[in-house]
Amino acid sequence: MKKTLSCRAVFTGLLSASLLATVPLSAQATDKDWPSKPIRIIVAFAPGGLTDIIARTFQPSLMETFGQPVIIENKPAAGGTVAEAQLAGSEPDGYTLLMTADGVPANPHLHSHLNYDTLTDLLPVSQLVRIPLVMLVNQQVPVKTVGELVDYARQSPGRYSYASPGTGTSNHLYFEVFKDMAKFDMIHAPYKGGSPAMNDLMGGHVQALLISGTLAVPQAKGGKVKALAVTSSERLADLPDVPTFSESGYAEFAPHQWTGLYVPKDTPQPLVERIYDAFAKAANDPDVQKRLKELNAEPIMTRPDEFKRFMADTHGLMGNLIRTKQITK
Repeated sequence: MKKTLSCRAVFTGLLSASLLATVPLSAQATDKDWPSKPIRIIVAFAPGGLTDIIARTFQPSLMETFGQPVIIENKPAAGGTVAEAQLAGSEPDGYTLLMTADGVPANPHLHSHLNYDTLTDLLPVSQLVRIPLVMLVNQQVPVKTVGELVDYARQSPGRYSYASPGTGTSNHLYFEVFKDMAKFDMIHAPYKGGSPAMNDLMGGHVQALLISGTLAVPQAKGGKVKALAVTSSERLADLPDVPTFSESGYAEFAPHQWTGLYVPKDTPQPLVERIYDAFAKAANDPDVQKRLKELNAEPIMTRPDEFKRFMADTHGLMGNLIRTKQITK
């Protein structure tokens, strides 16, 4: 009897060990002990940019919730693909996160030699915040409304230009969408960031710019540029006299810039949920909400499954637009 029990015990032990070996290491370490060391957030853009500011806005609340340091690591380059590649190659243990802007679904269509798969190697956690866009023109352009801008451009097709923070950015792509919708033509003038694009708009070198409310509001309130319309469903509190695109006759044009959070694929679902919950808690922090309001950013905190569907849909839409317009980096 003892021998039989001993054999059975050995067999059971070997079977358990075999099954355990098939489970990823990160899944063996349940969320019971996590986090036990600092958490790193890779930010895909430079310090001082909007994505970086949002990351640092969430940082204090996250450190309180996690009970660990939260380290911001800026990796700006190639439209965020350097940071995306770094996340894709990281351990799926909940200690490396990626915060980036809305170029992720478009990047595979613009960068043909990525060594990772955007839709499978980056696991969406949440679309954290969104920021409405504002259509601006320089003070020399003789228009006061979006409709007048469209008519102005139609009178001289291809003569006027619009700026963007760079080829393939959402600002660029959404302006192209609006051109098709309103049936007018303007030449694209790409810049290396929103600030230089804004500077040349104020200087009169380009006629129009579709940019986040974060960058647009201070310059519009200061009278350095004219704001024609906003993409939000309601007027911005900081620009109460500027109508929405819907009020301007373009109800279907309502894009927003957004900031998203990702972890490496194969990150255990319990950790994904804990990370999501920590960011959702931070989004409800009064200090975080106050700062986001100052940035004209709205916390939305979409669930991981909803964000994953949104990513797949947007990837397809952006791909069609980029191919149709023959947009290349």
